[in-house]
Amino acid sequence: MPFTLSPLPYDEDALEPVISARTVGFHYHKHHKTYVETLNKLVQGTRYAGMKLEEVVRATAGRDAAAEKKVFNNAGQVWNHDFYWRSLTPTKPRPAGKLKDAIEKDFGGVDTLIEKLSEFGKEQFGSGWAWLVSKAGKLSIEHTADAESPMAKGINCLLAVDVWEHAYYLDYQNERAKYLGAIAKLLNWEFAAENLAEEGHPIRAAAE
Repeated sequence: MPFTLSPLPYDEDALEPVISARTVGFHYHKHHKTYVETLNKLVQGTRYAGMKLEEVVRATAGRDAAAEKKVFNNAGQVWNHDFYWRSLTPTKPRPAGKLKDAIEKDFGGVDTLIEKLSEFGKEQFGSGWAWLVSKAGKLSIEHTADAESPMAKGINCLLAVDVWEHAYYLDYQNERAKYLGAIAKLLNWEFAAENLAEEGHPIRAAAE
């Protein structure tokens, strides 16, 4: 199969008590895995089978044909989930270096950034994602619906927060705001710094 389920970067219970092992296991082994399996079935025998994951996402983004929409939805969700798992960490780092400087310049500080990220996550109607992105070195927050991502439009993503209900419902029920407030403790600023440093280079696979 051309696409595989990337391993989690930590144990399933590593994000507790913010995100339970039950939620991580259900999210990863049911939702994420199903997107990978479905994508492999959809691309079999097509030109997409020989592409990198992010290339498939960009090649199918915005296409009207039903078959390509299905490929995009599943490829997008695989990429988004790979990126989401790496956007979280149990080690609780703090922004440093160029990332810290950029955050202070564009948001005034990390607390304001987190507030804005949570706000955008809450404002996303229905299923979707909240993103910290960089455009020509300037940081901003975006939200996208369903399987969409700024990466699909060529924008450099630094962090992602999943606001589909399956990301938090077992732990927080319908309290998305509470989940967003708690998950801020797990944001992987080292991963964000790596992605900021990569701006201007070809998009990396999230699991590299």
